[in-house]
Amino acid sequence: MTIRLVDTHVHLNFDSYDIDRDEVAEAWRAAGVAHLVHSCVEPAEFPKIQAIARRYPEISIAVGLHPLDMDKWTEGTAEAIAHLAASDAKVVAIGEMGLDFFKANNKAAQEEAFIAQLKIAQSLDLPVIIHCRDAADKMAEVLTTFFEANGPVKGVMHCWTGNPEETQRFLDLGFFVSFSGIVTFKNATQVKASAQMVPSNRLLVETDCPFLSPAPKRKEKRNQPAFVRHVAEHVAALRGISLSELAKQTTCNAQKLFQLPDSILGND
Repeated sequence: MTIRLVDTHVHLNFDSYDIDRDEVAEAWRAAGVAHLVHSCVEPAEFPKIQAIARRYPEISIAVGLHPLDMDKWTEGTAEAIAHLAASDAKVVAIGEMGLDFFKANNKAAQEEAFIAQLKIAQSLDLPVIIHCRDAADKMAEVLTTFFEANGPVKGVMHCWTGNPEETQRFLDLGFFVSFSGIVTFKNATQVKASAQMVPSNRLLVETDCPFLSPAPKRKEKRNQPAFVRHVAEHVAALRGISLSELAKQTTCNAQKLFQLPDSILGND
């Protein structure tokens, strides 16, 4: 059976890929990566991300503002994100967006930008790609309040590192949960436990490249989409299933969440 994986979070616009992006694409195709979702940390990146998606048809894209880029949030940013999202049929999500309270002194501003982007996603019927670091309690609170007032928004907790209790909160809110190379790290005990408990119909895998190379490739400072196969293999082992079964589940989930082409599911 052919393995088809979706890397649900990449940053291929980073300069470290400028010298060999075609070779990186060859590698992900050889590894069975059938589709990729390219995230965005601030709207100024969008033209380069669009160009990459045009060059590699298996890439879908997102647009949003990362909580660590709050210095770029201005009065017109929300409108710009909404316009960009509506302007390109390749856009399948708003993000990445969220809360990052690690060493943060702008929590209120982050929350304001996060809520604004939730509203954009809801208005366009798009899922959100959520970054959540040291902010699980506030994230669950903000989402619950927003959902009660406005109705739910679908999405994914990306590069998830929470414990099982935190994981369950976001599952209860209807979110998918995506695991990166962190799940392969020897001491990532709570992440491994979370990867074992997520229902099969809510599970996703990613690289978050160029960051967080998985355990077999830790010596390679630059992560790449082909390495999502190592993430998938590790999660499959944790769950006691085959790689082919894990790939089928996660690819189906990605197709459903991001409304990706049916062709990525294959006919094998």
